[in-house]
Amino acid sequence: MSSRRLRARLPHLLVLAVVGLLTSAGVAQAAPSQADPGCRKDEFCLWPADDYGGEAQRFDLRTANPGECIPLPEGFDGSSFANLLSRDVTVYQSEECSTEGDFVTYPGGGTFVPDAPFLVRGIQIWE
Repeated sequence: MSSRRLRARLPHLLVLAVVGLLTSAGVAQAAPSQADPGCRKDEFCLWPADDYGGEAQRFDLRTANPGECIPLPEGFDGSSFANLLSRDVTVYQSEECSTEGDFVTYPGGGTFVPDAPFLVRGIQIWE
C-alpha cells in the first residue's frame, strides 16, 4: 500500500480503533454491574433463581461457624450466589454437605455465580 493511500485511510483506521476500544471497555464495565446483586462485603448470598432473582439467604461469620455444614432452610434451593467473604465456600447439592452429590468450592473475595451448576442445598465456609 502506498504511503499516500495509507495517509488517506489513517483517519478511518483511527476511528475504527477507537470504536473497538470503547466497545470492549463498555463490555468489561457492564459485567461487574450485572454481577452486583446486592450482596455486601463479608457476606455469602444465595438466591433461589438464576441471575440473583428472588429473596436472598445471607450468611456471614456472625451467623455461620467456619468448618460446619450449614443446611439451607427447608424449601430453599440456591440457583445463584455470590461469595464476598474473605474465605472459600463449598456449595453442596446435599443439605448434609455430602460429597456423594455434586459440590464445588469457590474462592472468597468476590466470586459471582449467576447460574449454579446444580441446586445448592448446603454450604460450608472454610477457615
